[in-house]
Amino acid sequence: MNTTYAAIMCFLLVPVPVLAGTHTLMGLATYITGERAFSATIMLDDITVGYYNSETKIYVARGNDTNEDDVIDPNYLRSVSENLLVHFIERSHHLRPDNTEIESHEVHQVMGLCEKSDNKLGQIISKTAYRGSTFNELCFFDGNFTYQVFSNYTQPEIKHNLEISKLRHEKLYYPACIKTLNNYLKKRETQLNRKVKPRVKLIQKANSDSGGFRVSCLATGFYPRHINLTLFRDEQLVSDHEITGGDLLPNADGTYQMRKSLEISAADKHKYTCSVTHLSLDNKLDLTLESDPSELKSVILSVLIVLALVLVFGIGAIIYKCRKRQGGSFRSGYSAASTSKEQVETAT
Repeated sequence: MNTTYAAIMCFLLVPVPVLAGTHTLMGLATYITGERAFSATIMLDDITVGYYNSETKIYVARGNDTNEDDVIDPNYLRSVSENLLVHFIERSHHLRPDNTEIESHEVHQVMGLCEKSDNKLGQIISKTAYRGSTFNELCFFDGNFTYQVFSNYTQPEIKHNLEISKLRHEKLYYPACIKTLNNYLKKRETQLNRKVKPRVKLIQKANSDSGGFRVSCLATGFYPRHINLTLFRDEQLVSDHEITGGDLLPNADGTYQMRKSLEISAADKHKYTCSVTHLSLDNKLDLTLESDPSELKSVILSVLIVLALVLVFGIGAIIYKCRKRQGGSFRSGYSAASTSKEQVETAT
């Protein structure tokens, strides 16, 4: 492994799922050939703490209210990012040894992470990807180093220097990454420890395709991202194969949302409950859907009958008023005619 490639691993790290209570320094660097488009992002857990602007060639801190985010030396990060760009260009040529023309939209990526849980140090992982697929993976943890290849492409400068790479990960990249992670944990403690309660809804909607209903439990606006959302049928846990959804999705304000849905028949009379546990909640939150679909249909039918009756009575009232007005006009005309006749007789 050459020095340029190795220097990247400490700070350009990839986001991956981690357990609650575990903190990670993560990031992603991407290069698109032809366009020479390059981007690099650094994250603390799920918070974007900064990115490298390849146009201005400066590191930009994000999400820091004190403007004192000096955890990473901007000049060093700029140097690493520029070296990474050179590495991407060189690797694109290594993957095309026959000097064939390089496609303009080939995507190269470097990804990785280092982690810690409480006072326990975790692993450091670095990955490379080519055309959207993992190319290789390097991992160092508890004194052990592993290397895997997931592609037919070869990179001799990596495969023939595994011992050097192991030494660098153990003595340089791993301790530097953990130190940077600890510094960020101190700087961004308020952001990491904030708690926002979820807004939870249990919704039942008619499904026109099946003739039945869809019961959905939606939790949104919560932070941190770890949440336990479950559906119960008559106090029994609904099996996973019946449920759709369940993906954790980000909101624009930095919070998260999750939805789980269940299809039920029109004749279903079970009681459904959505149960949510989250760090922001003192107790478990339960929402129950008591009414069954047949009752819902009865309610809808009753509402339609009432609306029909109101419409009938309304039309009847309008007709009655119109006839009454017309009848008054006839009587008024008759009186006027009689009066005129009487006047004529009196005049003679």
